[in-house]
Amino acid sequence: MPLIYSILHQCSSFDIRTIFKYFLLSFAASIFVNYLFPTSAVKDSSSSLTLFRSNHIFFPSDVNSLQCSPSETFKHSKTSKTNDKRTYRKTSNQISSTNIESKRYDQEGEMALHLAKQLASEGKYSKSHRVFEHALSLDPSNAELLLEYGLFLEHYRQDIIQAENLYSQALITQPSHSRALQHQQRTLPLVEEIDQKHLQRIDHLLKEFYRIPETNSRLRRAKRDAYFLHVFHSNAIEGNTLTLDETKFIIETRLAIGGKSLIEQQEVIGLDAALHYVNCTLVNRLDSISLEDLLAIHRRVFGYVNPIEAGRIRQHQVYVGSFTPPSANELDDYLEDFLHWLNSLDETRDLHPIELAAIAHYKFVFIHPFIDGNGRTGRLLMNLILMRSGFPPIIIKYSDRMMYYNHLDRANNGDLKPLIRFIANCTERTLTEFIEQSHLTHLNDIEDESDRLFTQERVIFVE
Repeated sequence: MPLIYSILHQCSSFDIRTIFKYFLLSFAASIFVNYLFPTSAVKDSSSSLTLFRSNHIFFPSDVNSLQCSPSETFKHSKTSKTNDKRTYRKTSNQISSTNIESKRYDQEGEMALHLAKQLASEGKYSKSHRVFEHALSLDPSNAELLLEYGLFLEHYRQDIIQAENLYSQALITQPSHSRALQHQQRTLPLVEEIDQKHLQRIDHLLKEFYRIPETNSRLRRAKRDAYFLHVFHSNAIEGNTLTLDETKFIIETRLAIGGKSLIEQQEVIGLDAALHYVNCTLVNRLDSISLEDLLAIHRRVFGYVNPIEAGRIRQHQVYVGSFTPPSANELDDYLEDFLHWLNSLDETRDLHPIELAAIAHYKFVFIHPFIDGNGRTGRLLMNLILMRSGFPPIIIKYSDRMMYYNHLDRANNGDLKPLIRFIANCTERTLTEFIEQSHLTHLNDIEDESDRLFTQERVIFVE
């Protein structure tokens, strides 16, 4: 305060030199104070990784089959390490810290549970549903709450799929819960039958998609539009703010847009190059997917943003929220295990292509082999698996990103079924849109030559 009064006094005498001197002293003092009392301290060297923006990494439990249990493990393929086990789940420290945080709300959650059951018994189902949701947000690891909410959804909402999910979560939280085990064993076969019927319905849609002639100009346009949409949505999920029209303009012209982030525009060019590489090179190859293929995809995804880290396995530990991915010195083993599983017919023979693609995406994102670009690379890998099985590439829309995150997050505790259903729904939506658009009639049905060349160059055709 004396410094301010002094400055004001000097201002009244219009002594410019004195004013300038006091401002310099004030500026120097602020720098000195900030040096002594910083507002935030850097906790570790990983915080300097400013390009690392993926804050939605999910931590799969071990998934060699669709029915996962906390005790399942993913065995390493090296003979010298046959006793090693690669786990795909949160560490015990991460889980315990989450439980400690939730204990503050246990009492309120118990009260909400009793209120929800009372409302249901009185026939006030809508209110009961809302109270159950509130109770679950307060105490998501309460096995009794998960069980009761599952029973409510099964009996009053006829939602057996969500009910089975809740029974499974209750068992993960408390494996000895006999009632949860009883209801999970009862509902699981019914849910598996529903899931299989859904996959069969998608297979029928795929056959109908095959019946559309390649010369159908409306289908060509739909594929061309889907290409732009894939680049737009996959980048938008990672935080890119460019619009669909801006994305399309950059891909078609390779010209920069004034007033827009150069890095975001480079992300568009990189994902275009990676998608083009997958469509025109990797899909048509008959051999297995290798580590070099993954590096080549990432080299294109990230090469225009950070050429040094593009196509290079990270050398440092990274942190994503409360989750710590495998350390850098574990990545070689994890990647070898993953590729062995992915290319092994014995491991994947019984999986539907959609199931295989979803699980592969999840395992890859858990490993998190790169500094950045893991989500986009993982979605391209997922589409590569689908396209090699004859499916068109699917789009996870930006508007569905929270649902996408939630299903991945639910799989952290050992249940991949919600994620697989989500990918199946995206596949069904893609096929349905292609089929519907191929039958639409337009006033102008003449295909532009540039449209035809673009589609042939970048979008894979299923023969």
